[in-house]
Amino acid sequence: MSNNFQENFGLNKIKGVNIGGWLVLESWMKKSLFEGLPALDETTYCAHLGCEEASRRLREHWDTFITEEDFAWIASHGLNAVRIPVGFWIFGSASGYPYHPKYNGNPHPFVDGGIERLDRAFDWAEKYNLKVLIDLHCAPGCQNAFDNGGISGVFEWHTKPEYIDFAILTLERLAERYCNRKALWGIQTLNEPRWDIPDEILVDFNKRAYHAIRKHCSYENCAVVFHDGFRAERIFDVFGSMMRPPEYQNVVLDAHRYQCFDDYHNSLDNKGNIADAEGPLAKELNKIQKTYWTIVGEWSLGCRGPRTMAEHQAFYDAQKKVFAENVLGSFFWSYRIEDSSKVAWSLRDAVEQGLVL
Repeated sequence: MSNNFQENFGLNKIKGVNIGGWLVLESWMKKSLFEGLPALDETTYCAHLGCEEASRRLREHWDTFITEEDFAWIASHGLNAVRIPVGFWIFGSASGYPYHPKYNGNPHPFVDGGIERLDRAFDWAEKYNLKVLIDLHCAPGCQNAFDNGGISGVFEWHTKPEYIDFAILTLERLAERYCNRKALWGIQTLNEPRWDIPDEILVDFNKRAYHAIRKHCSYENCAVVFHDGFRAERIFDVFGSMMRPPEYQNVVLDAHRYQCFDDYHNSLDNKGNIADAEGPLAKELNKIQKTYWTIVGEWSLGCRGPRTMAEHQAFYDAQKKVFAENVLGSFFWSYRIEDSSKVAWSLRDAVEQGLVL
């Protein structure tokens, strides 16, 4: 396997950031949108407010939370790529997305207009010489039961063929729409499908998604990215069949690596976090990268307890170095959140408060 990233994808290394909380809502990223509502995610947000009010609020959010100035800022700070999460509803009500009982009787609760914002993001990316990874963050029926999957507490995507089929159709439509855009770097088949989805269902989905994307996007110009499905210890056994040319080319594995969601990492101080990154994490990623092109599609400075900016800087530098040396690149989560005090998750606020990229 060649590891010449520039030859295969047009970049030396990805130094990217996620545009999270924009075209897919997560309540913790912009709490003011959810204030006074029982909603926990974009599905219940739209279903509760109704089409007219949800449209008014979301369109204002789309047009103010991320603007051209943000893309200019990203490029001016040495980053070269953005990962943009989208939901299966990105093409609007006319796309015919499947119904779920959480819609509360409205067959099409989601707000139309997201696809035009994604078009605009491509315009900005091309203006500022940034690459774009489109990430299908939410599938019908939800693939992980998290708010970032579109419906918190629901885990049904893998149980109905119509849900799986529509996710593939959405990927094909995205490929068809953006295949000729200069900024397109890749399309990610699905974000964080849960660990207990049967292997055979996830592998079959990724294979079908690959071929749907390749109907429009050549392997020379577009990576097909799939998440490891939290199967790191079994990654070679599970996904080996879909990583091999000539049938599968320029396939990239996405491994999300945080240090704040388990008891072990939450027991560490800053020196422990750094040691974990430089030791076990580096070794794991190096092993995977020797077989599969790999990115770390999400990472952060999230960790136990408050940290000084100096501690954040040391942790940031350690992770950045590990990713630069062991994988094709990475995308920090995320570019911004509403609460500017949460610098562990908001790259722009961290920089404005002293972090050096």
